[in-house]
Amino acid sequence: MFILQSVTRLGRKRLCGKAQQILSAASRSASVHSKMVKQGPRPLVICGPSGSGKSTLLKKLFKEFPETFGFSVSHTTRKPRAGEENGIHYHFVSVEEMQGAIERRDFLETATFSGNMYGTSKRAVQSVQSMGKVCVLDIEIEGVKQIRNSDLNPLLVFIKPPSIGELERRLRGRNTETEESLQKRLNTAKCEIEYGSVPGNFHVVIHNRHLKQAYQELRDFVVKELETQREEGTHVILTRCEEVDSS
Repeated sequence: MFILQSVTRLGRKRLCGKAQQILSAASRSASVHSKMVKQGPRPLVICGPSGSGKSTLLKKLFKEFPETFGFSVSHTTRKPRAGEENGIHYHFVSVEEMQGAIERRDFLETATFSGNMYGTSKRAVQSVQSMGKVCVLDIEIEGVKQIRNSDLNPLLVFIKPPSIGELERRLRGRNTETEESLQKRLNTAKCEIEYGSVPGNFHVVIHNRHLKQAYQELRDFVVKELETQREEGTHVILTRCEEVDSS
C-alpha cells in the first residue's frame, strides 16, 4: 500500500509538473499574442465603388492628421509603370514569388485584376503599426471578405456613392473608360453597394452625397475610435493640422 501511494504521489507530481509547463507555455504564447495585438492601432479599411470619392476623403484625412495614418505597400505581379518605385508604390514580384507567399499565408488578402495578382501582406500592415500609425487599406469587396475572416480586427468603412446615375457621370467624366469597361465597373458597383448595405458587413456606411458632410462623418467615426483605443492603452498619434480647409 505504501509503495502504491508513493508511486501515485510521484505520478501526480509529474503530471502537475507537465501541466505547469503547458500552462506556462500557453501564458507565454498569450503574452506574445497580446503584444502583437497591442503593437499599434487598429487598421482602417476603406471600401467602395470606383468613383465613390474614397481617394478624396482619404486625402483630406491624411492632410488633417499628417502623423496619424500610413498606407501599407501592396504586392503585385504587374510590371512597374513609369515613375513607380519598388517598395514605395508597390512590392513588384514574380508570379512564382506571389504564389509562394500565398502558400505560406503571408497575405491578409489577395485579388486578381486584369490578369495581375495583388495582395496586402501581414508584414506591410505591421510595419505601419509599429510606427504607431493607423494602417489604411483601400481594398475591394473580395479583400474585405477575406480580412473579415482574419485576426486583423480592422475598422471597416464603406463609402457609398450618391446614386448609380451620379457614379456613371463621374466615371464618364474621367474619360478613361471604354463603354464596355464602364458598364463592367457599373455592374461591379451595384454588387459592391448591395454588399456594403448589408447590416454588419461594415462598422459604418457613409453616403457621399456631399463631400463636406461625408468627410465630417468619416472624421468623427475615426477620431472617436482612435480616442477609445488610446484610452485602452494603445499608442495612437492624433495630432490635428490646424491649417486644413474644411470645405
